[in-house]
Amino acid sequence: MNSIKIRTDLQNQYPDIYTDEVVDALVNLLPLNETIHEAMARRNQRRLDRSASKEYIDFLDPDFIIPFSGLNVQDIRDGKFLGSPIPADLQCQWIQGTGPAARPNAAVETNLRNVAYALLSGADGWMFDCEDALGQVGTMSLDHQRSLKLAISRDPLFVTVAREVSQEMNTWSKQFFGREIVEDWSKQLSFTTIICRARGLHLDDRHLQTEEEKPLAASLVDTVLYIVNNHRSFMKEGRSLVLYLPKIQTAEEAAIWNDILTQLEIHLQLEVGTIKAYVLVEQLEATYQLMEIRACLGKHFVGYNTGRWDYINSVSDAMAWDKGFINPNIEEIGMTYGYMRHYEDRVRRVVNTADQSGHFALWQGGMEPNIPVGSKEGVEASMMKAVHGAIREEQAGASGKWVAHWKMVHIVRPVWEKVGKINQLGRNFPAPIYKTEDAVNLRVLEPAERSIRGARNLLSVAIQYGNAFGQGFQAAALKAADFFGNDDVLYLMEDMATGEIRVSILWEWINKGAQLTIGDSDLNLVEGDVFTHELFKKMLAQEYSKLLSADNRDVHNDSKQDTLPIAREIVEKYVLSPEKFPWYIDLLNINLNNRDLAIAKRRIDIYIDVFLKENRRITENLDL
Repeated sequence: MNSIKIRTDLQNQYPDIYTDEVVDALVNLLPLNETIHEAMARRNQRRLDRSASKEYIDFLDPDFIIPFSGLNVQDIRDGKFLGSPIPADLQCQWIQGTGPAARPNAAVETNLRNVAYALLSGADGWMFDCEDALGQVGTMSLDHQRSLKLAISRDPLFVTVAREVSQEMNTWSKQFFGREIVEDWSKQLSFTTIICRARGLHLDDRHLQTEEEKPLAASLVDTVLYIVNNHRSFMKEGRSLVLYLPKIQTAEEAAIWNDILTQLEIHLQLEVGTIKAYVLVEQLEATYQLMEIRACLGKHFVGYNTGRWDYINSVSDAMAWDKGFINPNIEEIGMTYGYMRHYEDRVRRVVNTADQSGHFALWQGGMEPNIPVGSKEGVEASMMKAVHGAIREEQAGASGKWVAHWKMVHIVRPVWEKVGKINQLGRNFPAPIYKTEDAVNLRVLEPAERSIRGARNLLSVAIQYGNAFGQGFQAAALKAADFFGNDDVLYLMEDMATGEIRVSILWEWINKGAQLTIGDSDLNLVEGDVFTHELFKKMLAQEYSKLLSADNRDVHNDSKQDTLPIAREIVEKYVLSPEKFPWYIDLLNINLNNRDLAIAKRRIDIYIDVFLKENRRITENLDL
């Protein structure tokens, strides 16, 4: 119990979360903390080496033995590995929702409303996000865990909140659909499979340290807190323990995750493979090792999710050294675009390749960020687009998809209901191929628009997102400032992933001399003009001015003197840096709970100096 340190008085404030059993499990898994940090150092070095040598990511050598697993790459590709059967409560996951179980500085009852909306939504599964959508100001990560524990154990307070929320949901649905969507709220609570997304290996926890005052990996903390606090409730009701694992880049990192889950299961005296895991394919390097990642997670692995935003960001980051690789407007990069199309195809081939026991894996499609709030015409157009996107994914072989808001569940779920198949396990697709052409396709660009309108959208939302993050809203409904007040243009649910890619694309355009494909009369630009530092600075001043003059609905007035200028500073430093930083979230994280611009500037400068001189990210809580 003396091997970890808990910040300030948090163990007394959260005795239901930092239980003796939780602390004991964390201490037991503590040796893996160093393993994780060493793996992240190797990740940083690999990134630096590839940039220095101008080396593209490629498939693994067939003779390579994956560290921490003992598995041979060619054996894996031949299906010689042990996978997992799909549990009953994951067989049908047509629609999975995602969101946090806590709000900034909110009471327990308020946080429980988030969980109630999710579990009464009619979604087949709900991923309660500890990472991209969960704010980290104050103790939000612990409030999130508390909400989940109360809901999973059916605490009377949660039951009371759920009853009230069901009435509110039906009031909305009767206006929107002309019918109620929650027929029996008590029964409905048990319909949705509860899933937790732990934070990635690249992030550190803000509240826990080792005795030597080194931060604990957030992935370790989230996994232990969620599983230890809730496994008995799940097992008692015969429900699966399910995680989503984000930001995995290599099979080696998947093998480390497998060790985390296995050692925790052994510690809790659970059968190895009890904990099931989806993997979000959010990293370009991971796409070159999909079969290997699946094999390294072995009995824990159940499926892949084809995320969009994080994946685009990872491609941009991996290709930062290649002056010829310049993404178009973010709106142009859908799942049928260039490298995205080949990425999706590779995922569906891998999950439909059998392991040595004949098991296949699931493919969960991407995120639908639209929310049905706006003008009648705007909502109709956006909902039609959402449904068409779902139809395309179902036809492509996905067993389901994600939505970013509970109101979208009954709009998109009927796509799979009409087809009627509980999943598409084992659908006949060719096995993945590992030739040079396949490697090249995973980074192929296609002609698409690159415009000032696109740049304004990138910049405006990037600043707004940084501002929301600083206030504790890591998932926020946003749109570019030029569309404030225009209800025909809907707000989209933006999370850390969309923030990341917006600054990455802007960095590309400036540092690689992107040429506009369309002119702009307001700025006296024509087709072929280059997106320069000077142009960016001019646009930054314009977009920032719009945000300062926006009303409280779009930009909280109390943020305009603290978190908004900090967000602007971070975006400017990131985009104008000659060297690309791997994560926008790093610069945001070091300024959590700080609203002083002068302090923020010092912290940003320290981060940049350390990264450039030592190739080391600052990921710990600087307030400690």
